[in-house]
Amino acid sequence: MHQRDSNRFTLYGCCVCIWILISPFQYGFHISALNQLQSVITCRKTGGLVDFWLGIPTCVRMTDAQFSAVTASFTAGGLVGSLAGNVLQENYGRKGALRIHAALIALGAGMMTIAASITVLFLGRFIIGIAVGIGVCVAPVFIGEIAPATIKGSVGVLTQMSIVIGVLITQSLGIALASPFHWRFVTLFSFALALQQIIFSGLITESPAWLSANKLELEARKVAAGLWGTVPAFLPSKISLSTVATPFTRNVDVTDDPEDPLLEGGPDDHIPVTHIPALSVHQIIQAPELRNAVLIMTYVMIAQQFSVLYYSNDILAKTLPDLASFVSLGITLVNALMTFPPIFLIESLGRKSLLKISIGGSLLSLLLVGYGINAGLKILSSVAIMAFVASFACGLGPVPFVIISDVAPYHAVSALSSVALSINWVTNFIVGLVFLPLRNLLAGGEASREGRVFYVFAGLLAVFSLVFSRVYKG
Repeated sequence: MHQRDSNRFTLYGCCVCIWILISPFQYGFHISALNQLQSVITCRKTGGLVDFWLGIPTCVRMTDAQFSAVTASFTAGGLVGSLAGNVLQENYGRKGALRIHAALIALGAGMMTIAASITVLFLGRFIIGIAVGIGVCVAPVFIGEIAPATIKGSVGVLTQMSIVIGVLITQSLGIALASPFHWRFVTLFSFALALQQIIFSGLITESPAWLSANKLELEARKVAAGLWGTVPAFLPSKISLSTVATPFTRNVDVTDDPEDPLLEGGPDDHIPVTHIPALSVHQIIQAPELRNAVLIMTYVMIAQQFSVLYYSNDILAKTLPDLASFVSLGITLVNALMTFPPIFLIESLGRKSLLKISIGGSLLSLLLVGYGINAGLKILSSVAIMAFVASFACGLGPVPFVIISDVAPYHAVSALSSVALSINWVTNFIVGLVFLPLRNLLAGGEASREGRVFYVFAGLLAVFSLVFSRVYKG
């Protein structure tokens, strides 16, 4: 089967790539959108006093529990969005799904910008969660389908890069705009960006693979030429009959493509191919031939969340109390800088090698963080945290998004993406829920034992990573 000959995007292809990456950027942006603004939003900074600006209250009185509910609604919405992502991108196309994502972002961010009550903040945050759940599910698939084959991995890393940049921007805005009269500009920025994504969507092409799967061959080839400058003999959605033998792909129509002047290759390259209907989430879970792909994504997404270093900001703030407000920004900056190496190394070293390096560094860092906390060595624990962030960023952060389209055939990719991101959201919620109670249980009220929880997560990361390495061949 012929591959995409080009090793680069055309200028138009770059523009399409940037448009897609706005979606993971919005995900990263809203992960941390409320972190720097809590005291301002909840009226704590003004001592409970509420002023009005343009008829809108400068803050919304709420307890810590109510603020936590508003924050957590993002995760609940994210799970809903990820589960819906498969249906949306198959029915409306990759571009259509991201349009829906952008519209929901605009709605949710707009609600939060003008919110005068807890209910509106909660609903706005929940809608944003649904939107980013869709976006982070669809964007890696879309990116994988438009990327030239020789740099597919490098382009795939840009998904994680966009997420990290989103976090970095929202934290910077949070520091600059954390005042009663300015905090709403943070969500207004997201609203404006979503509006721009909607406006320019008319200039953006659909995925050539999705067009081909929906029997729009001529349009698919024209789009491919616009993205890569060349046209492959066969698009990703078209599979030789010799590779098709699943319960869900029997009795499908087989057609020879008509001769097309845009098609590269001679008559000998013309192999009978079949359009295979996209599978649902339920079908890929049931399909024996896709079980390995589902297991790979399950293990790597769980491993990714077990390697998230919770409350690292608090640990570093104790070491650098005078710079506490800039600690999270510094961590995110390190994360962003260390996401650059995988862009250049993923194709030469390979996905699995990058993951091994990342997992090894993360395990060692978690153990050192735990030891440093228990021994009262603040400098050691702080250095270990930064080493952990760097290790995570070079593999466990970006690679899981890249391999979604590597481990499954085209007709199963969108459903697998939904499954993978749903597992990611659920695991993130569970880890966030149990981390503090588990830390307190293991510490028994003694500060010299609070690092034990990191040993537990290091063990879990090691177990899931070991199982993952046995099923994923790279």
